[in-house]
Amino acid sequence: VQLQASGGGLVQAGDSLRLSCVASGRSLSGYAIGWIRQAPGKEREFVAGIRWSGGATTYADSLKGRFTISRDITKKTVYLQMNSLKPEDTADYYCAAGSRIILSELGNPSRYEHWGQGTLVTVSS
Repeated sequence: VQLQASGGGLVQAGDSLRLSCVASGRSLSGYAIGWIRQAPGKEREFVAGIRWSGGATTYADSLKGRFTISRDITKKTVYLQMNSLKPEDTADYYCAAGSRIILSELGNPSRYEHWGQGTLVTVSS
């Protein structure tokens, strides 16, 4: 599975941004796609994940209500809609894919096998 993330940029606090992750290669049946971010000097942080089959989702507790993950099956694309952005949301955002990840494990970045390149989101105050 190859993943291509895009949509990052420089925005002001309170703005919205939508990231996209286009998947290619094998079928995504049985896979989950996640968004994981990493801020400078910090560890990776799970943001949101979605199971390709069925569309079940999970979010980092701290981001519920502001971020929404969704998928477009026909386009093999996963989106991350980010609203009310804050300076602390500044990070490189990565999309990743993992096979046979149960719902309770979606929040564990180490469960994802395939990673795309990051897209940088910078939120100014």
